[in-house]
Amino acid sequence: MNPIQMVDTVTQYRKIKAEIDSAVMQVIESGQYIGGNAVQTFRQDLEKFLNVPYVIPCANGTDALQVALMALGLKPGDEVITPAFTYFATAEVVALLNLTPVFVDVDPQTFNIDVNQVAAKITPRTKVILPVHLFGQPADMAPLLALAKEKGLFVVEDAAQAIGSDYIFPDGTIKKAGTLGDIGTTSFYPSKNLGAFGDGGALFTHNEDLANRITRICNHGVSKNRYLHEVIGVNSRLDGVQAVILSAKLRHLAEYNTARQAAADKYDQLFSGITGLITPYRAPYGKHVFHQYTLRLTAGREVRDAVKSGLDALKIPSMIYYPVPLHLQEAYAPYGYSAGDFPVSEQLSAEVISLPMHSELTSDQIEYIVQHFLAVYQPIYSS
Repeated sequence: MNPIQMVDTVTQYRKIKAEIDSAVMQVIESGQYIGGNAVQTFRQDLEKFLNVPYVIPCANGTDALQVALMALGLKPGDEVITPAFTYFATAEVVALLNLTPVFVDVDPQTFNIDVNQVAAKITPRTKVILPVHLFGQPADMAPLLALAKEKGLFVVEDAAQAIGSDYIFPDGTIKKAGTLGDIGTTSFYPSKNLGAFGDGGALFTHNEDLANRITRICNHGVSKNRYLHEVIGVNSRLDGVQAVILSAKLRHLAEYNTARQAAADKYDQLFSGITGLITPYRAPYGKHVFHQYTLRLTAGREVRDAVKSGLDALKIPSMIYYPVPLHLQEAYAPYGYSAGDFPVSEQLSAEVISLPMHSELTSDQIEYIVQHFLAVYQPIYSS
């Protein structure tokens, strides 16, 4: 059995090594390292995969979120509603642009934004709802989109963990996560389901005017003449080497996600019936692509942390996403939140633990992980 990795990008690369090596050499020989045909080809490939008319590649997922908000013409103090249980970057860009992050709690089953709480937090200053499709499962977008339409709000999706995931509307219509709101964003960080060999990101939209604004902002505010700057922008570009790697891996993304789902099924089977342990919920309105396989240990932080330490001692990788919810982060203290404001997020932060999850996991590896996890967990839980 091969060593167990939290994310095994090396084995994944070896399976398509010839495709990637050939494509990278073509970029090097072309001399088109920034922009060029490779980036345009990837853009077109991703537009086709997502069934969206406009994809704008950029330098990373955090830039994608920042540029999305910059493109909406917001003013300092405008409010952006987003979940308290997510990675720091989601709200970081809100504060960076002198907008006001307004946190809401999440659903205890899906870990995604609680739509009912969103409705309660809307004020005259609210301009954007920013849901996160966490751990590979889409948020429940139909009621969120209806609420945004009723209130005249923008919807910006953080789909950094859910590329390739489907959302199923009540009428049976299926669309990809990230293509449902006004703007979708994603990251191509190496550990993502579609990961580059460095940083990368992209924005998606159906709106031509927004696409033009986003493109301009990503390129120093330039649309045509490189020395005529129409707006204040940023320098956020995907390079040609990353683009051809992503194009190669995009051709395999469906099989990668299927492999992750099969691994999750195996985990679910082996963890079935274990007291004090909750396996990931799969909402009927979406296709979970398992960027993470995240358990809840209902006995709480002390047990969870002890299990994590036990796994570390056995050299079995695990991670805690996320040990401190956003409203309790020191950086957001000026916004006046305190412990108890979002009890579900706080509970999840004390209970969650993520196990190895990637497209290269074998049944033997999963059985080994679960066997040793239970050998650590059950005595701790019973004590």
